[in-house]
Order: sequence, then structure tokens, then C-alpha cells
Amino acid sequence: MSLTAISPLDGRYLGKVKELLPIFSEKALFQYRLQVEIEYLIALTQEKKIKEIRILEDKEIKKLRLLYESFSEADAAKIKKIEKITNHDVKAVEYYIKDKFKGTSLADLTEFIHFALTSEDVNNIAYSLMLIDGLWVYKRNLKKLLSELKLFSLKNKNIPLLALTHGQPASPTTIGKELAVFYLRLHSELINLDSIELKGKFSGASGNWNAQRIAYPNIDWLEFSKNYLKALGLEFNSLTTQIEPHDSAANIYHSLIRINSIIKDLDQDIWLYISRGVFKQKQIKGEIGSSTMPHKVNPIDFENSEGNLGLANSILEFLAKKLPISRLQRDLSDSTVLRNQGVAIGYALLAVKSTLKGLAKLEINKKYCSEELDGHWEILAEPVQIILRKVGYEKPYEKLKELTRGENISKADLHKFIRGLDISKSEKDRLLKLTPEKYIGLASKLVDKYIK
Repeated sequence: MSLTAISPLDGRYLGKVKELLPIFSEKALFQYRLQVEIEYLIALTQEKKIKEIRILEDKEIKKLRLLYESFSEADAAKIKKIEKITNHDVKAVEYYIKDKFKGTSLADLTEFIHFALTSEDVNNIAYSLMLIDGLWVYKRNLKKLLSELKLFSLKNKNIPLLALTHGQPASPTTIGKELAVFYLRLHSELINLDSIELKGKFSGASGNWNAQRIAYPNIDWLEFSKNYLKALGLEFNSLTTQIEPHDSAANIYHSLIRINSIIKDLDQDIWLYISRGVFKQKQIKGEIGSSTMPHKVNPIDFENSEGNLGLANSILEFLAKKLPISRLQRDLSDSTVLRNQGVAIGYALLAVKSTLKGLAKLEINKKYCSEELDGHWEILAEPVQIILRKVGYEKPYEKLKELTRGENISKADLHKFIRGLDISKSEKDRLLKLTPEKYIGLASKLVDKYIK
């Protein structure tokens, strides 16, 4: 951990997001750009209509790929040194490759490096590859959260819980079912996120393959570009200006915003359950909850997650709004913005890990849950009035409203009311057997049916 870092992701929280360092760092950006340039050069050598470039041997292709596969921090420093002269990061990568080719068997390929490309051709693909790899790390951790929620739901599907609607006692549910709601929401959004394909453009300075066509008019450059992008795992965007408009990336950002919002909802609900006494938190030896109140075990993991989700969504929302907009054929305002997509993923990843850590500390206070339900017999006004409606009783809702609205009635109060009803013995016995803990509807079965 660096004590001099400006960003908490590079300082306080570095150990928790270090998986992203090989993906979103400056060194990583150079490495992805190298990959784009090298794979393009290889694709050119395999195009038979380009007579001025030879077909490479397998060992030469392997040597070329090693340039980005074995790319080191020292190599990145060399590119930065070149960039100080060029004041252009993509051109610095091109010159770096050319320097590597000097005095080697690859020297004859030098002028086909970055052939007919604009820097945006390289950058849009590099940033998309970064996002794909970063999402893989993020989704791996999100799936861990889903797994924990699933296990928690199934394990606790039968534990009754007093529901609160508008903050007031309402028809009971179960703890497992309430966590299952979040599992299913997140699972659905993950499926949506997985379905989004990032697009790439590879069409030159104004999106028309001008330079490519003037050099080699007989090559089908649209098909060439489509095949090149497909090999890199991207969908071909055929009609663009100089820039890829980032609509598909914005789609991903919005999907992440929704996922983060669901996790925030989960964090806040669990925070409230802890505050209410439904959950207890396991004490970790050596940890301190408050600097002055020794008794406290604070829900800091869920609070940490909530804060980081807010940061992630603020950045993601700006990325989604800004990146699809560019003046005429292009302006440079997207360049500095794109560099921050890793920051957004970093805060989102940190949040997921914090929520996971918090879940691992939870213990259900079954005694409290039972006592809380037993203290609110007024919630059975709903089933009583429903049965009375069923049998044609006069104004059942109004009678129950008079008895229970705003009141905290006891078991004895409710049973006295039920015994005074003019209904069949079977319906009366049925209502007298009902308790708040038993009035959970299909909650347990819903978990079994929908949490697979």
C-alpha cells in the first residue's frame, strides 16, 4: 500500500483491487495498444493481395506476439520516454515497435506498423479489451456474491420475519425469501451484462477507410476489419466517424449502474436489519467498533460498500453520458475520460468485496425474530378480514380496521374478537390456530421454485 497515493484505490484499498492493476494501469494500456498493433500487422501479412509484405513464419509470429505478451514495466518506461518527445502516446507505441524491429529479421515490416490507421483505431480497441478483461475480474467476484446470497436464501427460507412496509409492521415473510429477491435481481442483471457485445471500429481517420482504399483498392477492407475485430472478441461497427461512439460501452456502464444500485439496496436493507436486531454480527478478535464506545460492532462493511457503489455509479453515469458525444468527426474530450473506466470498475469491485465480507459476519437472531413477530398480532388482521370477506361477512375490513389500526393488539385481544364472530366453527378454528410466525404464505416455496 502506498501512503503517498492520491486515489484510495492506489493507496488504502490497493490490496483489495490489485487484480485490476494488470488491466487498467498505464502500463496495461500500452500493452493493449501493442496487442492491437501487432495483431494488425500479423493480419496484414496474411492478406494475399498485399504484395509488398511477406507471409510470416510461425516462429516470427510467435516472436511478434511476445512483444505484448512479455511486456514489462521497463518496456512501458521506454514508451513513456519516447512519448516525452512525441507528445503522442499511440505514436510512441509505434516508434517503440519500430525500434524493436531494428537489426532483426522483422526490419522489412517496419513501415507496415500502424499502416493507414488513426490513433483512435488503436485506442478504441485497446480500451474495449481492457473493459472486457476488467469485467471478467468484476463478474468473477459478483458471482461469489450471488453464490453466497443463494446459499443464505436456501438455508434460511423457513425463518419467519416481520415485514415492514412504509416502516410499519406488515404481513410476515422469511429471511431467506427476502435475500432471494436480491439474488434473482442480480442474477437477471448479470445475464443482461453478459449479453452485451462491445463494438470496435477500424476504419481510419474519418471512418471511411480512405488511406487503406487508396493504397489497396482491391482489398475488401470492411471484411478485413470485421474479421480482425472478431478475432479480438469485438463486434464490428461498420459506420462511424473517426471514433467508435461508445454506445455499446455505455450499455455496459448502465448495466453496471443497475447492478450497483441493487447491491446498494441490499446493503441498506441488511444495515436496517442489523440496526433492528434481526442480524447479529460476528465479532472479529482485535477489531474495534467505536473509539469511545467499547460495546459497538458497527456494520462498516455494508457502509463501505454503499459509499463505494456511489462513487462507482457517479463515474459510470458520467462515462455513459459523455462518451457517446463527440463534436463532428471527433474531439479529444473522450481521451482523458476513458482512462477512468478502470476507476469505476475498481470502486464497484471494492464494493462487492465489502458486501461479501459483511455477509460472512452475519448471524440470524432467531430469538429476536420470534419475539418481534409475537409482539405484533395485529398483522393477522389481514387474514382474518380476508376469511370474513370469503364467507360474506358484513364490512369485515372496517371491523378489523376499528380493532387494529394504529394499535398493538395481543393474541388474547385477537382471539377474543375471533371467538365473537358469527362464522362456521371450521373457519373460526382455522383462524384461532394461525400465528404471526405461521402466516408466511408461499415465502419458503418461492425460494425453492426460483432460486436454482
